[in-house]
Amino acid sequence: MSYYDGRLLLTGLLTTLGLAVAGGGAGFLFGFAVALGRTTRSRAMAPLRAALFVYCLVFRRVPFLVTLLLVFFVCQSMNADLSTLVVALITTGLIATAYLSEIIRGGLESVHADQWQAVQALNFNHWQALRYVIVPQAWRVILPPAVGFLVMFIKDTALASQIGVMELTSAGKVLGNKGLPSMLVYGMILLLYFLISYPLTRLGRRAERRLASTRNH
Repeated sequence: MSYYDGRLLLTGLLTTLGLAVAGGGAGFLFGFAVALGRTTRSRAMAPLRAALFVYCLVFRRVPFLVTLLLVFFVCQSMNADLSTLVVALITTGLIATAYLSEIIRGGLESVHADQWQAVQALNFNHWQALRYVIVPQAWRVILPPAVGFLVMFIKDTALASQIGVMELTSAGKVLGNKGLPSMLVYGMILLLYFLISYPLTRLGRRAERRLASTRNH
């Protein structure tokens, strides 16, 4: 394997990491907003809750590849001058937001109603209650499935190759087409995916144990 072959693999690896980090980051940020919107009880917010419910339902039921192609063709039909990488980033953000918002919502709703009553008795406003009481307790429920989703999400970014994004799997296809042994190329890709996913899994378990220990104290 030449220097240029290694450079291509590195480019694909960085693109995969970029898609996962950007999608996961957007998913957490917007997922919290969606989860908070869905947990409101105000009648005036009912249309918003319905729209957010439909959004989560659709993007969690439609396969990643179908969503990716749909976003790609919508952008083309609108004559939007976007690169395939930007299209992939938009798609990963949409999907991660839908999945993580459900995980976050489940965590928020796992906190007992007595906690809400307690913060109301202390005269906390809604945001203070979330920041100081609800979210710290919900985080212990949110973290394990969120890490599991992100590990799966890293592997799903390989589908971005279907619209021409040069991510890790796509780089492997290019090297295979150049005549390099398939066992060598895909063995290296397998190793690289493992090196990305395994530390994240270990980090998630460590954080989960630490959160569990603080809860027990």
